[in-house]
Amino acid sequence: MATATTIEPVKKKPLPAGLPREWYESHNRRLKAMRLAISLLDSGTYDARRATNRKIRTMAVRTGVHRPSNVTCRLVRAFIISNGA
Repeated sequence: MATATTIEPVKKKPLPAGLPREWYESHNRRLKAMRLAISLLDSGTYDARRATNRKIRTMAVRTGVHRPSNVTCRLVRAFIISNGA
């Protein structure tokens, strides 16, 4: 059986100080969703209906991202849809 290859996570930059906590949470959620959407598109998942929560969470494990919530999974599918694929 083939083993999954891991992909190096992106280096993170410090965020600007002084913004409301909600801004940081939504910003980090969008970054995580965008990383997962790009990984799914690179792996051949071009249809948002085929990007199930399970598939998104499996990709998160492969890319070294913390397990995404249901909200983040919906955002990943929205990014895939907006990609126009």
